[in-house]
Amino acid sequence: MSELGIPVFNTPGANANAVKELVICGMLLGSRRIVDGINHMYALGERGEQKERVEKDKAMFGGRELKGKTLAVVGLGHIGAATARDAEQLGMHVMGYDPMLSIENALKLPRSIQLMSGMLEAVKNADYISLNIPYIKGEGGTHHVIGEEIVSAMKEGAVVLNFARGELVDSAALKKHLDENGGNRYVSDFPDDLLWNHPSAILLPHLGASTEEAEDAAASMAAETIRDFLETGTIRNSVNFPSTSLPNRPENSIRFTVVTKNVPGMLAHISEAFAGSNLNILQQINQSRGNVAYNVVDVDTSGHGVVDFKDVQEKITMLDGVLSSRIIYGVRNWVCQELGR
Repeated sequence: MSELGIPVFNTPGANANAVKELVICGMLLGSRRIVDGINHMYALGERGEQKERVEKDKAMFGGRELKGKTLAVVGLGHIGAATARDAEQLGMHVMGYDPMLSIENALKLPRSIQLMSGMLEAVKNADYISLNIPYIKGEGGTHHVIGEEIVSAMKEGAVVLNFARGELVDSAALKKHLDENGGNRYVSDFPDDLLWNHPSAILLPHLGASTEEAEDAAASMAAETIRDFLETGTIRNSVNFPSTSLPNRPENSIRFTVVTKNVPGMLAHISEAFAGSNLNILQQINQSRGNVAYNVVDVDTSGHGVVDFKDVQEKITMLDGVLSSRIIYGVRNWVCQELGR
């Protein structure tokens, strides 16, 4: 889409609460042998022995509490920060690791969190390890970031919680570790060909964002993001364009948005096109991301009509290196007045 000058948006954080709640659930599933207990009750029920055996058999499914335990949160974005806050409220000690921690997300962290300088340092003393990082392919990426070095450093009884992406975990290395350390657990929201039937693994069918509230929040955020882009040219939550916004347009002005290749001289060529059409620029902004540059320009409408703006848009679009352009007229009655002249 970038080469066509089309922004692609996502909805970061819209499902954060839903996933966070499932992470908390995962900690309980990994601690209390709840699934094993449910399955045992089914088996007893089939034989008609549930009332007779339930009190005798419950000792088979002993567990531990979360309070006082240590949680390592790897990745402190929307979900990681929310998980850290709720874990603190449950009485847990929280450690965090995120080499790309933003100021915005840092402000959302609990004050008691202990930030670590490396992943190995974060996980080695943790009772629970929550993965909340994106999956990035290639050299320096996060493919199998939880590999032999990390899993071998985990303490006895540690529970790995993967509600981010299945590919973050080296399944072969983790299976070997679980085989050798029966007290450790793996709780994931993704299928796994090696661990699907492992007695120390609990795999869920990607339920993280599957709530009515999360779907509504994502739809609302997507609609608001697209509306802002269409009405004002604002770029936020884009995966391929730079975040960009200008103040409200001055009176008697219209807004042009121009997407170009990120090469020297493009802004000068755009400004020359406006000057050549005798259009005065009131305010403008230029932002870039990778190979794409995004320009928002407000121009004075005094003494000009729709035809003039269309003509300069055509000139700009024909410039070498321009990928797309758009005119945002804004107020509908202004357009109607101009068309009625």
